[in-house]
Amino acid sequence: MKPFISVIAGATLAIVGAISPVFAQIDVQEITTEAGITAWLVEEHSIPFTALELRFKGGTSLDRAGKRGEINLMMATLEEGAADLDAQGFAKARDSLAARFDFDANTDSVSISARFLTENRDEAVALLRMAIMEPRFDQAAVDRVRGQVLSNIESNTTSPNEIASSTLNALAFGDHPYGSSPSGTTETVSGLTPEDMSTAHTRALVKDRLYVSAVGDITEPELAELLDGLLGDLPQFGPELPPYVAPALTGGVTVVPFETPQSVVMFGHSGIKRDDPDFIPAYIANEIIGGTRESRLMQEVREKRGLTYGIGSYLVPYAQSEVVLGQFSSGNAVTAQAIDVVKDEWRKLIDDGISAEELEEAKTYLTGAYALRFDGNAPIASILVGMQMSGLERDYIVHRNDLVNAVTLDDLNRVVRELYKPEELTFVVVGQPDDLKSD
Repeated sequence: MKPFISVIAGATLAIVGAISPVFAQIDVQEITTEAGITAWLVEEHSIPFTALELRFKGGTSLDRAGKRGEINLMMATLEEGAADLDAQGFAKARDSLAARFDFDANTDSVSISARFLTENRDEAVALLRMAIMEPRFDQAAVDRVRGQVLSNIESNTTSPNEIASSTLNALAFGDHPYGSSPSGTTETVSGLTPEDMSTAHTRALVKDRLYVSAVGDITEPELAELLDGLLGDLPQFGPELPPYVAPALTGGVTVVPFETPQSVVMFGHSGIKRDDPDFIPAYIANEIIGGTRESRLMQEVREKRGLTYGIGSYLVPYAQSEVVLGQFSSGNAVTAQAIDVVKDEWRKLIDDGISAEELEEAKTYLTGAYALRFDGNAPIASILVGMQMSGLERDYIVHRNDLVNAVTLDDLNRVVRELYKPEELTFVVVGQPDDLKSD
């Protein structure tokens, strides 16, 4: 998982344009509306288009007991009719404005992304306000979207990747919301009603957990007026977030029998918080062990031994937990061997550490690739909102590459010894691996 990025309000930043490789100087402003809504704005008037990103902390982790999947279903139904427009009428009105709205539910947040032309801004925002403030949740629309969700749930029962992910999450987080699918189960989703959708709506979309960014052809006063009209009537407060949960990954192998020529393997153990002072060294370490094509895992498991087509690892700092995860697929005959190689590489991190050459190569890659994330209005808007949620220092983007370059070999290997835990490395294997059983 790539780290979120933060900026200093009003700072002049260099970012990559959507097409041109030449950096463009832009200004990031922080505004507060009369209704108390804070937003980050990048004005870009060369194209008559704006990307608006809204994100609400909480996400599917706010599902009520026995209602797993309600927030996911609610967000998927928001665009299925609002106010006096049914689903078809809403879609026709949106398309006539050449606008785009995306409603997504994730583990720790729900997001609403809007893209609209300047000439249609007022009409597009009015339509978006209807979806946010006056969703219909018609029975027919709920049933139609429910059918899609149930189809996905059924499909996931035959997907080795989904089975591996859900099994590892259950092992790590138990009955915490992180331990079950945000989509819910066939039983819970089948029982959801339009009234449940309305309740989920008031729980998930609240102002005290709102983060906003806008990038494009809009001024500060225009954005402030837009946001107060769009979001000013949202509930102020929502329910408590779920508590922190320590990952219960203590080592070992769990095999889930599944008829397939290749086994899917997920592995991991506890990780590091995003606001930990050592996150940057941990991020560099992950790039070296499993983050790129040139990583140790790729070299040892794929290039030298041919045990997989691809393997990687990543840091996952949830809002209420943190893990280091990895994944690969391997032929059933060699899955056990591949797992042994991963274990060996984890031990080598502790026993031998990371070399100065590996550190310098990782620094070069990370600092060079950093600007490539800023490749258009919509991606920038998403990054801006994510960096607000991350709680990083406001001048982070100015100094981010300096922070990477400042990491010393001693820093890196100290963090490696603290973060990586070979004895706690837990594997979930979905398939028919030879000579491998659950322990």
